[in-house]
Amino acid sequence: MKHILTITCIAVLLLSCSTDQDDNLDPGKAPVAITFQFTHNWDDVLVTNSSINNSIFTNAHGETMTITRLRYLISGFQLIHENGTTYNFDGYKFTDLSTPESYNFTPQSNSIPKGRYTLKFIWGFNADTNLDGAYPELNSASWNWPAMLGGGYHFLQMDGMYNVNTMAKPYNFHNGTARVSAGVFEQNFAEITLNTPITITNSGLISVNMNLAEFFKNPNTWNLNNLDTNLMPNYQAQKMMQANVQSVFSLGTNTP
Repeated sequence: MKHILTITCIAVLLLSCSTDQDDNLDPGKAPVAITFQFTHNWDDVLVTNSSINNSIFTNAHGETMTITRLRYLISGFQLIHENGTTYNFDGYKFTDLSTPESYNFTPQSNSIPKGRYTLKFIWGFNADTNLDGAYPELNSASWNWPAMLGGGYHFLQMDGMYNVNTMAKPYNFHNGTARVSAGVFEQNFAEITLNTPITITNSGLISVNMNLAEFFKNPNTWNLNNLDTNLMPNYQAQKMMQANVQSVFSLGTNTP
């Protein structure tokens, strides 16, 4: 289903773009600017900052869960025009569920022609950008991934309690570089492609939904009774997370 952006121009977001790229796609027409808006849910239940420590969810394996902390990182945003031209957006999106202001991401260099696009981005950082200590904001947020586990940065921190209706236990669902063995590491980012076409006719929001339940069910059904804490050095757990994140994101309804 096509998603249509017919949104009032947000003039403060309009920045310059390559004249050649604009002319190739839409000669004589002004470029538009985009903000990426992320929403969070657990299947059909909306998840917001008010859900922290308050809502109880049930994963695919049947464990009841709470969320006490959720933070994640996305980078490498791209919009690919139907003619094959790719528009890259600099920067990264660091989201903290407790801070609603972090749900949106407006790239600094942000100006594209109107047209029909698909969206791609990187879960975490790729090999070229996942560099130790390179991002002051992330350093101050204690987002670093331990050097002994490959270094760089976390992709995800999801913490809480499970089996909350019986005997509650903590879980720490943390994702980043995968440690194969002592001194041997494997890149663990994921390339996410949302193939639903987006027709962009004006400046505004591209909404992306993040279904947290998918981390625990597709393709790997997650048993928290076996995999609850100390997952960062666990190679198999890290690769399972990388596989499961592929189904977490979907294109949402674009709104003014």
